[in-house]
Amino acid sequence: MKRTLGVCYYPEHWPEAQWAEDAARMAALGLTWVRIGEFAWSRIEPQPGTLDWDWLDRAIATLGAAGLKVVLGTPTATPPRWMIDRHPDMLAVDRQGRARGFGSRRHYDFAHEGYRAECGRIVTLMAERYGRNPHVAAWQTDNEYACHDTVLSFSDVSLRAFRNWLARKYQSPQALNRAWGNVFWSMDYADFEEIGLPNLTVTEANPAHWMDYRRFASDMVVEFNRLQAEIIRRHSAAPIAHNYMGRITDFDHFAVGADLEIASWDSYPLGFLSDRLEASADHKRRFVRQGDPDFQAFHHDLYRAVGRGRWWIMEQQPGPVNWAPYNPDPLPGMARLWAWEAFAHGAEAVCYFRWRQAPFAQEQMHAGLLRPDSAPAPAFDEAGQVARELAEMPDQGTAQARVALVFDYASAWAWEVQPQGRDFDYFRLVFHIYKGLRRLGLSVDILPPDCADLAPYALVLAPGVATLSEPLLKALAAHQGQALIGPRSNAKTPDFATPVPLPPNLPGLAATVARVESLPPDVPVPLARGGQVLHWREKLETTAQVVEVAEDGWPVLVATGGLHYLAGWPDAAALERILSEACARAGLAAERLPEGLRRRDSATHAFWFNYNSDPITWGGVTIPPAGVHWQALAP
Repeated sequence: MKRTLGVCYYPEHWPEAQWAEDAARMAALGLTWVRIGEFAWSRIEPQPGTLDWDWLDRAIATLGAAGLKVVLGTPTATPPRWMIDRHPDMLAVDRQGRARGFGSRRHYDFAHEGYRAECGRIVTLMAERYGRNPHVAAWQTDNEYACHDTVLSFSDVSLRAFRNWLARKYQSPQALNRAWGNVFWSMDYADFEEIGLPNLTVTEANPAHWMDYRRFASDMVVEFNRLQAEIIRRHSAAPIAHNYMGRITDFDHFAVGADLEIASWDSYPLGFLSDRLEASADHKRRFVRQGDPDFQAFHHDLYRAVGRGRWWIMEQQPGPVNWAPYNPDPLPGMARLWAWEAFAHGAEAVCYFRWRQAPFAQEQMHAGLLRPDSAPAPAFDEAGQVARELAEMPDQGTAQARVALVFDYASAWAWEVQPQGRDFDYFRLVFHIYKGLRRLGLSVDILPPDCADLAPYALVLAPGVATLSEPLLKALAAHQGQALIGPRSNAKTPDFATPVPLPPNLPGLAATVARVESLPPDVPVPLARGGQVLHWREKLETTAQVVEVAEDGWPVLVATGGLHYLAGWPDAAALERILSEACARAGLAAERLPEGLRRRDSATHAFWFNYNSDPITWGGVTIPPAGVHWQALAP
């Protein structure tokens, strides 16, 4: 499939006389896709039942006449003000019991049946009208599920829905009591109607209660999305996407993605570096105008898995954003680099957010490809350069990597419910491993937790998976390559109890976690071969081969054949040694890349990305700051 560029556009924000000029400039720049409509409900339906489609008809026709393809967003992330009067209990409620208010966006409870019906109605009308429109070539459901901490709602609406969800799952209060271990602290329930939500308890609620609530909340997102996807699919053959975000684990993206053809995500490298990444001050200073060298790549690989091979960037940062603690201007060249990195990871399309910077409302400080006065912003020319390069570059295709990393949303919930250490975070652990792989120049595939086939991979890693699924355990048992499991893997039953036999209970590996400790930041555990264990350490009883040992004598890495268990969170130095040796055993070429230089292989080309603000020379080639270099791979 030919790789393409696009942009996000809001015709309702601009005079209609300007639309045709905008469309012509987009096409001349080399853009293909234009996303519209996802926030336009109040203009489509200004009063209940009063519908105005004419302006949207004309906008789509204007864009289509310029040769552009439309991604049409359903407008359900921004219900109009009159919707609150019709459904006053539709507002989500935060952990402190306070209702969210009108005046921004995402002010709805996923479980509210009345609002779901309203969404079904507007999506049906939209799909009936545009489902066969030749210019509408793709759809987007809603916008950024979970943004602004809006998946978990502690409303009466969610309470009723949660009780029904529990009744369907457990069938009887007695079965629930057994599963949750409610004999502890006299927490037994005689009826599902007695069960509350797990917030506002005196001290921590039962972790099994919390875990089921997290599963329930994720299921509400899945159901909400499925409702829209099924309606669109009845009226349109165009593919359907949703735009996920970076470092959001509030719901199971794999489950949502099962109902869609395309996974997309919204990539804001500088905002994420400032707002969502644990890193040293020196690291953040070094990459303040470039973004972390691995954060975008991780999500590219994750959403390629969520989309089962098909994925886009629906929103790509073009300049300073408005929502992070600090919002620097990107280094010249980064808007080009970010796009090419996405294409190297298999993206079908990269869409910049947005066409023109808005001069009003909440996002007026968020840059676009154009300034508010319609003059080109710096990223305008960089997008044009990418478009010209894409036209000259043959389709690269997506290469299957030899290294796989398992990612599990339920594990993120589990370790948030019971971190045991203040800084134990599942995403942080997985991303740490991913960064270690990328520093060695490796391409990585991310796999769902129920993956049943590991045969294509020479090296498989599964850090921190709370409950290893039966398909994955069988696949590990049959795997002929190298596997690295842990730390804290297979440490809970599906009901959030400690399993017996004790963890990790891996096939053929004689190792038992006797006890665990979480480590304060200033109490690392030195390793005999160098480096340290940070954050988390397990004390193993084992007769397996000991590969790494702490200076106090406890095993840290043990193995039977190709199956390895890691009983701690290694620092960067120890991780590099562990991964390098795993690659050597697996027959994988691995070489430590200079700081800020990263590689990704497509099916036909090797790409290098220089995230540094200075040029870097590697393999006889000098890559400029924010530069991209590629070369064809040998057939």
